[in-house]
Amino acid sequence: MRPLLARRTRRRLAADAALLVVLAAFSVPLVWLLLASVDEGAGLAVRVPERATTENFSAVLTDEITFTPMLNSLLLCGAATAVTIVCAALAAYPLSRFRSRLNRPYLLGVLFTTCLPVTAIMVPVYGLFVRVDLIDTLYGTALFMAAAQLPFAIWLMKNFMDDIPAVLEEAAWTDGASRMQALVRVILPLMGPGVGVVAIYCFALSWGNFFVPFMLLLSPDQLPASVSIFTFFGDFGQVAYGQLAAFSILYSTPVILMYALITRRLGGGFALGAAVKG
Repeated sequence: MRPLLARRTRRRLAADAALLVVLAAFSVPLVWLLLASVDEGAGLAVRVPERATTENFSAVLTDEITFTPMLNSLLLCGAATAVTIVCAALAAYPLSRFRSRLNRPYLLGVLFTTCLPVTAIMVPVYGLFVRVDLIDTLYGTALFMAAAQLPFAIWLMKNFMDDIPAVLEEAAWTDGASRMQALVRVILPLMGPGVGVVAIYCFALSWGNFFVPFMLLLSPDQLPASVSIFTFFGDFGQVAYGQLAAFSILYSTPVILMYALITRRLGGGFALGAAVKG
């Protein structure tokens, strides 16, 4: 019995040590980010600054460096997320409520489009945008970003919509509601946590997208923060590490706040959905 307990203890200690190594691997960049943002002479090494300062934040808190790119990012990612949620809900509804032999091939075809690398289609997309006069426009870029993340959003939305009992929708029809009214007033409110998950996924994916706005937006005053962050990388390998760290913290704040605000409602929403279903 004792050798068995000793063996289990060693395995548990080995697993804990492996988890600590993984935790350290993820924590070191975050620690560097926090320390470098308040270090006047920050470099690549992780070190505690001799004197904490806010000069890095003061240097980046300008209209040209932070405020205008952040506003562009909010407009671009907010529009792309809204379009994606609306289109995903409309596409997921018939896939969830109607049974057909074409549903599975259609879903697999939609899923296959997520395997295509965006770099492989950017050249024809760029040519198309030039022809239809959508190049260097925030709304055109938002439409393409919404289309790029729509396939996976449809899968997520359909899976959440499958958990909503059809009897609730039928009750709304009995009261005189149309299918669209039942979708908007019954199904989507009940699957609020699912819509929140899709919103977080789409917004975070758009917020970190560099290549698409870099290719489709040409004017410096329309570039989002994901592209303007490269202004901290100078010529000949010179990098303003302190300012880069300060800007990175500011750049990450909207996504963190959105996640925190939405996740506070997820637990209660799921509990309500389960109670209604039961």
